[in-house]
Amino acid sequence: MQIFRDWFKRHFNDPQILILIAFLVIGTLAMITVGGNLAPVLAGVVIAYLLEGLVGLLTRLRLPRLAAVLIVFCTFMTAMLYLLFGLLPKISSQMGQVVGELPAMVARGQNELMHLPDRYPELISQAQIEAAMDIFRTELARLGQAALTVSVASVRGIMTFVVYLILVPLMVFFFLKDKEPILNWFYKFLPENRGLSIQVWREVNTQIGNYTRGKFWEILIIWSVSYVTFAALGLDFAMLLSLGVGLSVLVPYIGAVFITFPVIIIAYFQWGWGSEFIYVVIAYLIIQLLDGNLLVPLLLSEVVNLHPVAIIAAVLFFGGLWGFWGVFFAIPLATLVQAVMRAWSHRAVGDPDNLRPPDEDLQAPAA
Repeated sequence: MQIFRDWFKRHFNDPQILILIAFLVIGTLAMITVGGNLAPVLAGVVIAYLLEGLVGLLTRLRLPRLAAVLIVFCTFMTAMLYLLFGLLPKISSQMGQVVGELPAMVARGQNELMHLPDRYPELISQAQIEAAMDIFRTELARLGQAALTVSVASVRGIMTFVVYLILVPLMVFFFLKDKEPILNWFYKFLPENRGLSIQVWREVNTQIGNYTRGKFWEILIIWSVSYVTFAALGLDFAMLLSLGVGLSVLVPYIGAVFITFPVIIIAYFQWGWGSEFIYVVIAYLIIQLLDGNLLVPLLLSEVVNLHPVAIIAAVLFFGGLWGFWGVFFAIPLATLVQAVMRAWSHRAVGDPDNLRPPDEDLQAPAA
């Protein structure tokens, strides 16, 4: 018991540590309990935070804040309208084509599998193939039932999407326009002795800004290069596959492995084992190698390095906790955990705060 008391006194004797823990606990409970109901507000906060860097850049160029907010917001809405009415219909059309060709792909895949025992009798037996086909049919039927359930609930999903389409842009505009009054109102409810919390926020703010900015450019570059490459090689569904390759960088390691299968499957069913198939696979592998060994070090060199085990653990943990958004924000949340642990350990050994004023720390980094 004495060892435990000494450990507790060493790590929890500072009131600022307790304040930091209280912030984290309250924020986590709020996300778990009311996060779904406040999803438009949270989405507005995240988007406004990301756009604040562009607003700050324009204001540093001597542009009035209201004018900077209007320019950034109009640019954001233009990009959203293009995605909705320019890109989304093309993606939806290609997804429909994939679904329409899926039965033919399945039939051809079954035919190829049935010939494997004749080609490799010492490795694969007919019974193993039949067992694998039974499992595949069961899973395909389950996916069909899930798709039917989703289609039945699609009306509610469309209504929710329309609500988001209206509320989120309004939230983004007012969060950008009235940033200072909102922050000043929020400060009134915070304790004065919050230096450690500001220290953690300062580090997380910098790292998340660097991460989101780098990931945005990484997605855009990988998406564009993949589309140009697939289209030049004549691969079907080039836009859909290239979008998947671009978005796969959001989930390190796992995303690249996951998106490899659709690319290889589509190329195989289009050309078989021909030279075109080999060209597509080689081009795809080159894109992945350049992304991991050139683009990521170039764009994300300022981000705190996390061990691959820590990244995968963060994806699994936060993905299981919050689903898609947990996977999306896994690395920023892991960065938050790392910053908290670092600040906590430094405070425990008596490191100086070296803090800046709060108003300087609660700013989004420049784009």
